[in-house]
Amino acid sequence: MAALLLLPWLAQWGGLHWVRVLAMCQIYILLAVGLNLIVGQAGLLDLGYIGFYAVGAYLYAWLNSPHLAEHFALWQGLGGPTWRTPWWLVLPAAMLAAALAGVLLGAPTLKLRGDYLAVVTLGFGEIIRLLIVNLDHPVNLTDGARGLTQIASLHVLGVDFNQAWPPPGGEGGSLAPVTLHALFIGAAAGLVLLLLRRLETSRTGRAWRALREDEMAAQAMGLNIPALKLLAFAIGAAIAGLAGALFASLQAFVSPESFSLQESVLVVAMVIFGGAGHLPGVVLGAVLLAGLPELLRYGLDLMGTESVAGFDRHALRPLLVALAMVVMPLWRSEGLWPERSSR
Repeated sequence: MAALLLLPWLAQWGGLHWVRVLAMCQIYILLAVGLNLIVGQAGLLDLGYIGFYAVGAYLYAWLNSPHLAEHFALWQGLGGPTWRTPWWLVLPAAMLAAALAGVLLGAPTLKLRGDYLAVVTLGFGEIIRLLIVNLDHPVNLTDGARGLTQIASLHVLGVDFNQAWPPPGGEGGSLAPVTLHALFIGAAAGLVLLLLRRLETSRTGRAWRALREDEMAAQAMGLNIPALKLLAFAIGAAIAGLAGALFASLQAFVSPESFSLQESVLVVAMVIFGGAGHLPGVVLGAVLLAGLPELLRYGLDLMGTESVAGFDRHALRPLLVALAMVVMPLWRSEGLWPERSSR
């Protein structure tokens, strides 16, 4: 948690590009630990998790951009063309909307498990993406494949995350907007990790582990299986909704390309790569798979050659990442940093 807050200060000295990479790593940490609650704790395979991420991102974009005011007269009358929702309202709203989506997904799948559950959740994620692409007519809600722009950044305790703070010109250095976002996202990720750790050791956390190990035995011992599954979907989805809202604030732009099936698979890979069910391992997997491609890009740029061992350097980077994802499960099937019981 200390590293999540201190690293943005240090990364700014190396350039704002690295601060943005760090901020994206923190967002992937939120996504990975939220999915870990569903996959690693409750044992429910979810391949459409990125749909909840999209719900949070687009809700934030609607409440912090002029898009709705431009297309709906009623909304313009309520907030005017410069609609902006306070952060303490829009972030919980994004989490609540994503949690409701999680319940809507979880309710029809209570009797499914394994491959069947994976197929249904995969379909859910694709439905969300296709809705985003096609909801630009007859009523323009998402602007289709073009995405939503002019999204206002967070405004916390009088500090506008769209501007440097403190304003340039005074004594000492100022924090760039991307650094302010990285600090806030790091604080949010740290709080979520703390809450998930407490939840992991609670009665509910133990019930989830029992459900993961043997659903039939857990039901025979009197556990309310439907309620446990819905709770896991709702809490995991709420964390994804928070990540989506923070992503929209950081990028000031959202489009369907950010919520593809590839993103869902990447988040699942982070959980498996680090060690499903173990929070520190999942955080490690998210940092490695989100940050390793950029580190490889930087290293190959330093080499200054167009090809390495016959491979184009731009093709070599994803090849090395994919190779790591193939070799690691063969070497450590339980993940890089598994639970002590698994180890």
